[in-house]
Amino acid sequence: MPGELVLSGLTKTFRSRGDVVVAVDNLDLEVEKGELVTLLGPSGCGKTTTLRLIGGFEIPDSGKVYIGGRDVTDLPPQRRNTATVFQSYGLFPHMTVFENVAFGLKVRRLPRAETRRRVLEVLKLVNLEGLERRYPRELSGGQQQRVALARALVVEPQVLLFDEPLSNLDAKLRVETREQIRKLQKELGITSVYVTHDQAEAMAISDRIAVMNEGKLQQIGPPYEIYAHPANRFVADFIGRANFLTVKVVEAEDNRLEIELKGGVRLEIPRVEGFTPGMQAVAVIRPEAVDVLQEGEGDVTATVVFGHYTGSLATYKLALPWGETLEVEVLSPQEKGFLSEGEKVGIRFHRQSIHLLFE
Repeated sequence: MPGELVLSGLTKTFRSRGDVVVAVDNLDLEVEKGELVTLLGPSGCGKTTTLRLIGGFEIPDSGKVYIGGRDVTDLPPQRRNTATVFQSYGLFPHMTVFENVAFGLKVRRLPRAETRRRVLEVLKLVNLEGLERRYPRELSGGQQQRVALARALVVEPQVLLFDEPLSNLDAKLRVETREQIRKLQKELGITSVYVTHDQAEAMAISDRIAVMNEGKLQQIGPPYEIYAHPANRFVADFIGRANFLTVKVVEAEDNRLEIELKGGVRLEIPRVEGFTPGMQAVAVIRPEAVDVLQEGEGDVTATVVFGHYTGSLATYKLALPWGETLEVEVLSPQEKGFLSEGEKVGIRFHRQSIHLLFE
């Protein structure tokens, strides 16, 4: 059964100073009914162009867009049954909150009583009751964002699109608003595509994350899978922070691999398909997957070369004896004490959290 939203072989190019730039490159993607999928990647990776292709603001060079099994590739935005929450909010400054939210319903020529009922219902959903007569200039940034969300929800779209909707909010308000967006999306069961370059936001809000780079889909999966089992070095490096250590596969038996670090340290880790004894590989080790111990304890001794303190967390760069460096995180540093540059420590790797990539 195909998804509620299906992108098939989607390609879009632009001309820039005489050159052809491939913004989206033969993209295939399915989003299930009621699912929230986030398009994540650096600037210029094609995520916003993909969103615009779904919404009808761009027409692909090739490929198809299907919504609910219907080919909408060549239809204008108003005939696609989608709604978009823009980064800039896009509110009409001369209209009240009520008028802004009602705008899409008036375009659809809904009866006045039905329009009023739906607008008041959706304003209650986004906690904006009592603000119907205010103008956008009289609202905070967070309230304006909720008006934009209400305007998209009130038309009851088949697919809801979010174009970096929280980028204009401060850090604390961003967290609060993304939680509200996720709660509403789950309650209403609206199929949604969310665009962001913020990894933490994507991890917190998504059923699945589609990581993009240079117009291509690098990996798609639940946040945990993307973080713990990245498909390639780009994904591992873009999602969170990661150390990359050169290793050699020594043994491969049953459900385990034995790997050897450059300094001769051997570790048993869960088996990763495709790796056989003698192969060179790259071990992905997250900063939180390393314990910092007393010198002489653990797997190997390392030297602190840099450290910084951020309240609940201390981050250190450690030099390993064979020349590679390792970034580690230590929780509650106020209890454990802050390490000084040049200090020797023992480190222990979390075997279950090590993931291998091909060189």
